[in-house]
Amino acid sequence: MPRVKRGTHRRASRKKTLHLAEGFFLNKSKLYRAAQEAVERSLRHGYIGRRQKKRLFRSLWIVRINAGCRTAGMSYSRFIDGLKKAGIDLNRKMLAEIAYHDLPAFQQLVEKAKAAGTRA
Repeated sequence: MPRVKRGTHRRASRKKTLHLAEGFFLNKSKLYRAAQEAVERSLRHGYIGRRQKKRLFRSLWIVRINAGCRTAGMSYSRFIDGLKKAGIDLNRKMLAEIAYHDLPAFQQLVEKAKAAGTRA
């Protein structure tokens, strides 16, 4: 079997890794093996972070909705239950935006949730 020297493919692979490692500290941006370890680690953390971001934002939205509900004298869970019973289908991101930027509109939603919650 003939010998394979991998010339251009190896060079391209190393160049890609070193390009991803630009801005890393000391050897991690200059030497291939250190750069490869650092790049693998950073890609792994980036993947994890993209998943965590979704969790963190959902919890932030819930905190904002809860704060808006408490000012209107209602708990978060009763508010969400009342909205479902009233047939109002807004996701938590939109509810948080309304609670944060437009308090009178949020108060109306709370009133509708209260009315629907007492009916059932």
